[in-house]
Amino acid sequence: MNKVLKEVLNISIYILVILVLTYCAVVFLGQRTSVIGSSMEPTLSDGDNLIVDKITYRFREPERFDIIVFPYQYTQNTYYIKRIIGLPGEKVRIDEEGRIYINGEVLKESYGKETIVDAGLAAEEITLGNDEYFVMGDNRNDSADSRFVSVGNIKRQNIMGRAWLRIYPFKKFGILKHA
Repeated sequence: MNKVLKEVLNISIYILVILVLTYCAVVFLGQRTSVIGSSMEPTLSDGDNLIVDKITYRFREPERFDIIVFPYQYTQNTYYIKRIIGLPGEKVRIDEEGRIYINGEVLKESYGKETIVDAGLAAEEITLGNDEYFVMGDNRNDSADSRFVSVGNIKRQNIMGRAWLRIYPFKKFGILKHA
């Protein structure tokens, strides 16, 4: 009986260690999330499953063109995935022709393939605070992002992490391109 009890205790400790390690990995290192919608097309598609890297931003600040994950402020357990366009302290504006300006200079980028139809709040120059980021979806005309009041500028503390690895669909498996 003593041998059985010892074996049950060993298995229980083993299971507890696995659960604690799994919890720590999800909370501090990475988390799985899935893409819903087409706002990040063609980079990310509806149904893509991603691993969010939650550790990188503990050692460095988010950079322009990083794809980040952050909570939607009006719905619990809803997260948005967007690309960083404007960095803290910068001035962002979108002109009538759909060009993005950062501090008065046209942004050179290759993610938004279409001409932006609705500049939203960015029709007037937006000055980002010291902890704010301006984000946009790659599918510029089908994206709720910083151009609109419902999303607005994203505070640094609200960034969960950066989209790092696509794990599904398997044919698209791989590390995501950021810059």
